[in-house]
Amino acid sequence: MKLDVIKLDGSKAGSVDLGDEIFGLEPRADILHRVVRWQRNKAQQGTHKVLTRSEVSYSTKKIYRQKGTGGARHGSRKAPIFRKGGIYKGPVPRSHAHDLPKKFRKLGLMHALSAKAKEGALVIIDTAEADGKTTTLAKQVKNLGWKRALVIDGSVNEGFAKAASNIEGLDVLPSIGANVYDILKRDTLVLTKAGVEALEARLK
Repeated sequence: MKLDVIKLDGSKAGSVDLGDEIFGLEPRADILHRVVRWQRNKAQQGTHKVLTRSEVSYSTKKIYRQKGTGGARHGSRKAPIFRKGGIYKGPVPRSHAHDLPKKFRKLGLMHALSAKAKEGALVIIDTAEADGKTTTLAKQVKNLGWKRALVIDGSVNEGFAKAASNIEGLDVLPSIGANVYDILKRDTLVLTKAGVEALEARLK
């Protein structure tokens, strides 16, 4: 697969050959779904917690006598059936992460890249460099028509990252941080030539 390479000012800068084994696959929604689910579950905090019967604040004294009241037999106001009593089998702190084989995660990233290429939402730029000024970069991004874009570079240029941090809808990642969720979340995927090389080396 051959794509044109552009500069940030919109001018052409040649072309690049992309490997079909990475960028030319037929995207599978089931693979992408499993990898995104693995990512989001791993990121979930899992700090949910409720007070159990042993943790609510009440006296342990028997609330009324065993017999003669005409009501049910109760020993404690901490029981789950009472208002403000302990919660039975409620959520406790835990990890939501689950295992997913490395080969499958790698396959998911390849399918995500292929999905963007198939949509025509993949853009290759020569380099992602800036002087740190947001105004200049924001104008270039607007002229290129990027509204929600992710830029992946081999190693992120400090000036470009600084300028991009103030632009809404523009995110920057190094190739080592490229992941399925972030790629699919954006409308446009922008790769530098160095980013393409790094991704191909990572995924081969």
